[in-house]
Amino acid sequence: MSNVRLRSALLLALLATGPAWADTVSDRWQAQVGDISAHADTAARGDAIGKRLDALGIAWKREAFEQNGQAGQNIVADLGGPKDAPLLLIGAHYDQVEVGHGATDNASGVAAVLELAAALKATPLAHHRVQVVFWDLEEKGLLGSRAWVASAGREKPALYVNFDVFGWGDTLWMMSPQADSPLVAALRTASQHEKLAFQPGDKYPPTDHLAFLKAGWPAVSFSLVGGDEIGPILEVFGGGKPAQVPKVMQVIHSARDTTAELDSQRVDDALRVIEQSLRMWDKAATAKP
Repeated sequence: MSNVRLRSALLLALLATGPAWADTVSDRWQAQVGDISAHADTAARGDAIGKRLDALGIAWKREAFEQNGQAGQNIVADLGGPKDAPLLLIGAHYDQVEVGHGATDNASGVAAVLELAAALKATPLAHHRVQVVFWDLEEKGLLGSRAWVASAGREKPALYVNFDVFGWGDTLWMMSPQADSPLVAALRTASQHEKLAFQPGDKYPPTDHLAFLKAGWPAVSFSLVGGDEIGPILEVFGGGKPAQVPKVMQVIHSARDTTAELDSQRVDDALRVIEQSLRMWDKAATAKP
């Protein structure tokens, strides 16, 4: 059996069993977005994250930083893993702009990371240690993630996985510098199994993955949006004016950014696809993201 066929067979076996994934993922995600976005104050949003981590039995801490003359606090949680194994880092920013509730941008991404943390805590990876980080001051210029990368002695992860805007739609959108990586291949197989549209590419809005890529550290990022939004989103970030402004550009950084705009219909499927694909990537161990 070829390596590709073997990876596909293993992934389908994982998807068929999936013991770490419960039927209530979407409900928990929706509730967690509500808990976080109920607060405009960054510290209170962090408290909501900490409460969920406590409930999961995951040790966490606030890590203060200064970057570009501004002070913030990243939230760091350690899920553990095999001693001396390489590090998988998963994260999302938890701050928001001053208007709206920051539900889509980015309580939705934070809630996705918390669900992955629960799954990876319940069934740890075999070949990687796992940490999750919730970034502060992303909206001020990726300051939390930039401070993390710039910190002396910081461990370079085998991969950083970012989540930003994970709020609705039928398409799992992935920023990946490599179109043919083992992780992308696993995601293609898993998304086909779940009948979920999957669109990888190297063009993507600026968010915390950039701090890692600019340092030469491997990183990818995920969003859950409508497939018909992706082209217009990229057009907007490229300086263009699409014929129709995509929903995400109407919602984020506006008074509309509330839980009312969310749709959890495919969240369960999307997170299952990502979790099981990361497990396949972990099993490969030597694969590059």
